[in-house]
Amino acid sequence: MVRSELVALLGKENPELSAQEIEKIVDLFFEAVVDQLAAGGRVELRGFGAFLTRLHEARTGRNPRSGLAVPVPAKRSVHFKPGKAMRERLIAAAAGMTKAAPSSAAAFSTASAEARAA
Repeated sequence: MVRSELVALLGKENPELSAQEIEKIVDLFFEAVVDQLAAGGRVELRGFGAFLTRLHEARTGRNPRSGLAVPVPAKRSVHFKPGKAMRERLIAAAAGMTKAAPSSAAAFSTASAEARAA
């Protein structure tokens, strides 16, 4: 799902809101998340997950082409930890997918075995 699809979905579920109001709500939400993370904070959405930043110290890396040492500056990166409800739902969906639709390799090996037996 991309941002425009989210805005469209919110528009369908909330027909009393104009498209401009929905755009503003989505913008404010994302802006608040980014501001909190930029300040080094954590954003937790119960049932969904938590966004937090991790500090990566400065280090000396290597240029893969020349092999020369290259200084890599310190940086912060965003890390997402899914919530319990999301984890359980994804695991259940993955379990349902493996049972409902066997992989093509499994289907091929079953067909091959049946052909050899005949």
